[in-house]
Amino acid sequence: MDRRHFLQLAAYGGAVFSSALRGARAAQAADDFYFVQLSDMHWGFLGPENPDARGTLPKAIAAVNALPEPPDFVIFTGDLTHTTEDGTERRKRLGEVQQMVRQLRVKDLRFLPGEHDAALDQGKAFSEFFGPTHYAFDHKGVHFIALDNVSDPAARLGDEQLAWLRSDLQAQAAGTPIVVFTHRPLFDLYPQWDWATRDGAQAVEILQSRPNVVVFYGHIHQENHHMTGAIAHHSARSLMFALPAPGSQPKRTPVAWDPAQPYRNLGFREVEAERAEARYAVRELPLAGS
Repeated sequence: MDRRHFLQLAAYGGAVFSSALRGARAAQAADDFYFVQLSDMHWGFLGPENPDARGTLPKAIAAVNALPEPPDFVIFTGDLTHTTEDGTERRKRLGEVQQMVRQLRVKDLRFLPGEHDAALDQGKAFSEFFGPTHYAFDHKGVHFIALDNVSDPAARLGDEQLAWLRSDLQAQAAGTPIVVFTHRPLFDLYPQWDWATRDGAQAVEILQSRPNVVVFYGHIHQENHHMTGAIAHHSARSLMFALPAPGSQPKRTPVAWDPAQPYRNLGFREVEAERAEARYAVRELPLAGS
């Protein structure tokens, strides 16, 4: 199945979520592209919730390398490593991730921190290995924005970054499709479990000034789709362990490993940018069998 056929069939697949981007200018098919999002690898985690803790990331890398067509880029949306108060160990884990992802046969790799990577040192170690914690870039007519809502232990973007976001958007031509990457959700999904950004509503308000915005994030270790006005928010699965549905139990404890269904609810995803119809098709890819 080629990618155009896949998009035509997207409406029939339960694993695909499509969101319209109204008003974006039409483009030739040559401008269509796709990228891969991986999130929440938690390298360094050890526990019964994943007895293959050192195997899931290499399996995901092999799966991406085996895709029939390479993605234009791969983005990691945070929690590359599992938290540790030992700064030396934190850098060791970040370095191991850096070495492993070099095996990807994709030249353009992008990274965001998660709170496990950055909250204890305000992103210092992460920046040493992977560069700025927030930034923007353009690709084939789409403007991408990576936001950092984890380096501040209080789960804030902060006034300086919000001002930067506003200025960055003002520099974009009207109608430019905007894709935002974050680790935590920008809306209040379930603040009791730290599934929110304290000043996320301010970021959403700034983004609402544009007609064509989509947000991709991680952190909650499960698939979730949400709308704030015209903005679609899509969360990614984890590569280490799944978490329960928001508020479905008293505590936010990882879902137990099921030996009968190993790697259940773990995986990564492809995101199709179909410019001619100005929409995105999200395809969740399970880790098992990849």
